[in-house]
Amino acid sequence: MDSVYPHSQYSRSSESTAASSVDDVHIPRPLIPGVIVPAMTFYEPYTEDVDQETVAQHVVRVADAGVVGIATQGSNGEAVHLTHQERRSVTKTTRKALDDAGYQSIPIIVGCGAQSTRETIELCREALTSGGDYALVLPPSYYSPMYRSDTVMEFFQDVADASPIPILIYNYPAAVGGIDLDSDMIAQLSKHLNIVGCKLTCGNTGKLGRIASAVDATTPWDANSGFMAMGGSADFIIPTLAVGGSGVICGLGNIAPKACVKLVNLYAAGKMKEAKKLQAVVARGDWAAISGGIVGAKSVMQTYFGYGGLARRPLPRPTKDEMLKYAKDFKELVDLETSL
Repeated sequence: MDSVYPHSQYSRSSESTAASSVDDVHIPRPLIPGVIVPAMTFYEPYTEDVDQETVAQHVVRVADAGVVGIATQGSNGEAVHLTHQERRSVTKTTRKALDDAGYQSIPIIVGCGAQSTRETIELCREALTSGGDYALVLPPSYYSPMYRSDTVMEFFQDVADASPIPILIYNYPAAVGGIDLDSDMIAQLSKHLNIVGCKLTCGNTGKLGRIASAVDATTPWDANSGFMAMGGSADFIIPTLAVGGSGVICGLGNIAPKACVKLVNLYAAGKMKEAKKLQAVVARGDWAAISGGIVGAKSVMQTYFGYGGLARRPLPRPTKDEMLKYAKDFKELVDLETSL
C-alpha cells in the first residue's frame, strides 16, 4: 500500500537523511553501542514551568559519565505532560547544553509518540528543527480495538517514509495498552532504511536476541549492520549484550549513569565476574526505580544530588515516609555511583 504522506530521502544512521521540510541535508550524529539515557524533565517548584537550567545541568552531568546518547521526551521525560512547545524547548536546551559542554558528537533521540500518524510525523519534524537526530516512536494505542492485523506495521512504515530523521521503534506494552511487537514484525520493519533501531522495554531478551540475529545488530565489539537493538532497562544489561544487543536505553542512567556505563564496559572487556557483581547492584537499584516510578526517582535525586523536584500533577507528591523509603532503597546504588 502506498503512503499518503510525503516521502523523505532516508538511509541508515551513518549516512545522510534529508528533511522534506527543510532545504539543507540533515546528517544525524552516529549512534554507537553503549548506554543512552532518557533524560528527565524538571520543573519550577510552584509554577510547574519547565526548569531549563536544571534540564541543561542534568544532561551535562549524565554526559560526563560517558554515555553515548541522550533521549528527550521519553517516559522518564514525562512527554505526556508536555506541550509541543515545551517538547521543542527541552530538546533545544539539551542540544545547546551538550554543545556548550563539548559534547557536540552526542546524538539526541527524541520521543515522538502520538495517537495519529499525522501528529507523529509532525513531532518528528519538530524534533529535527529542535536539534534532534533520531525519533523514538511508540505504536499508537487509543483505538487499538479497531486495528486490523497490519495497522501497526503500516503506521511505522508511513512514519518512516515521511520522517525527516531516522526512527527507532519503541516497544513498551505497558504504556500502550498491551500492544507488543514481536520479533518478526520488528525484523521486517528493520528493512526500511529510515528505521535504524529499536528499544525493548518489554524485557523479553529472547525477542531481543532474535531481532539482533535477524538484523545483524551493532554491538560494542562489532559494527555489523548499524541497526541498534537496544534493551530498555538497566536490570538486564548483561542479558542484552549476551544475546547480541547493542546496549541499553535506561531511565536508571538519570541516577547512576557511571554504574551503567561501567557495566557495559566490563562486559565488553570480558571481565565477567566483575560485570555480574555490578549487574546485581544495578538490578536492585532498577527494581527500586521501577517500584517508585518517576515520583520515586525524582525524590531520590533530590535527596542525594540536590535536584530533581517533583513530577507534574496529577502525579502525586511523595510523603516523608515514602521519601525515606526511596532513599533507603537506592542507597546501595547511589553509594556505588558516587564512588566511581
